[in-house]
Amino acid sequence: MAGPWDRGPRPPRPPAASAGGRPARHPQAPAPADAHQPRNPGAGSEWSGGAGPQRPAHRGELRLYGVNAVDAVFRRRPQAIRKLWLLESRLPALKPLLAWCVRQRVGYRVVGDADLDRLAGSAHHEGVVADVLKPEPLSLDEWLRAVPADAPALALWLDGVGNPHNFGAILRSAAHFGAAVLLPDDSGLALSGAAARVAEGGAEAVPMVRLPDPPAALARLREAGFALAATVVRGGEDLFAREPPPRLVYVMGAEGEGMDPALAAACDRQLSIPGSGAVESLNVAAATAVFLARWSSRRIP
Repeated sequence: MAGPWDRGPRPPRPPAASAGGRPARHPQAPAPADAHQPRNPGAGSEWSGGAGPQRPAHRGELRLYGVNAVDAVFRRRPQAIRKLWLLESRLPALKPLLAWCVRQRVGYRVVGDADLDRLAGSAHHEGVVADVLKPEPLSLDEWLRAVPADAPALALWLDGVGNPHNFGAILRSAAHFGAAVLLPDDSGLALSGAAARVAEGGAEAVPMVRLPDPPAALARLREAGFALAATVVRGGEDLFAREPPPRLVYVMGAEGEGMDPALAAACDRQLSIPGSGAVESLNVAAATAVFLARWSSRRIP
């Protein structure tokens, strides 16, 4: 079966780089306003030689890297793609995306591996980097309106989680189990290129919701029929002791220090994952996957 990258015409191979090492223009479109030029003329310096800066030119954009992360944007909101860089070896796999770029006049360039390392700020780019528009978080009321009334629903309240790799792993698990991610009003946590790569496309599938202050958020979630469970390393009820409710928010604490004690006390339950005691606890991303799987198991006969 064809994969998500196997649709549409394959663009012609670009000519070899000039003696100066600069990638040549795509032969399919004329200069200067060809398909390789960015929509925004102010970003022209990024395309006039070399691979450009390590950060997107605009605050409203996010630099993504990794095949699944870029593919997820292409499948779900292609209009958000602003620029693209890729290795020549990726041309066959990315032909539908490149054909779309040509039709929409979105700039792309074939560059070298070192250029992609510099653009991504990482060697884990898998041969493709893209600048895309940042997704805007929903308000809590917007998300609640989108959740069918009285239907089972699951969310994660991330209280202080800050590591982008943990955040990416949490997003991947949330996408797998169909959970939303709730971000406190004072949280600086936001999607980054590193988090999106670790999420392997999951970031595009997860509703991200910006909460009001904790008392208002707790009241609004309870009014919508959600129970809130604080996840604690020790002293909580055994996660597997009883069935989870159909509408549930797991409150996950920060790496290391855990969650705000006042927030934990304000939740309806405190839950812990039983273990052998050989280690103190699970990493927050691993623990999140366990909690989400426990809720999901309630739907399995």
